Amino acid sequence: MSAHFDAVKIGIVSVSDRASSGVYVDKGLPALKDWLTRALRNPVTFEERLIPDEQAGISSALIDLVDAGCCLVLTTGGTGPALRDVTPEATLAVAHRVMPGFGEQMRQISLKFVPTAILSRQVAVVRGQSLILNLPGQPKAIAETLEGLKNETGESVVPGIFAAIPYCIDLIGGPYLETDPAVCKAFRPKNAIRAV
Repeated sequence: MSAHFDAVKIGIVSVSDRASSGVYVDKGLPALKDWLTRALRNPVTFEERLIPDEQAGISSALIDLVDAGCCLVLTTGGTGPALRDVTPEATLAVAHRVMPGFGEQMRQISLKFVPTAILSRQVAVVRGQSLILNLPGQPKAIAETLEGLKNETGESVVPGIFAAIPYCIDLIGGPYLETDPAVCKAFRPKNAIRAV
């Protein structure tokens, strides 16, 4: 069945001084892979990076992943106000365009759970034909941010950011991403929907 869907390459980056030095096991990369594997119908190849909170190193990893053909690059970690949190700066440094709506919506979702969501500095940018997004650091928050919030009957209460990602990637010239509506229904205008 997956032969009908474009094969895609996605970059996933976990930014953590302690996890990258082996102090504890990284949970960000497995959480990203798990959610994306469930949400996408496309065959996906993941390019993974586990790196410390160093601005130049983060920027370099993002450029490498875009140059390697990743249509989407998701980072986790390093987006708070602490002095070592430099993921947003590293991301903005490689941007061709800034996409502020993603960060605004991520904070709206997180505010449903914690008042400290306003301390998050997550950003999203376009570099070439790739979308780069900073996500929260906790696995539960990663899933909530991507998927959104649903009520008891399964109806969407707060849209997740991933619903807008496939169409954004269409617009910047990337591959056609098909989502599993049971996990996250992608939104596209009628004229942008491709018959599978």
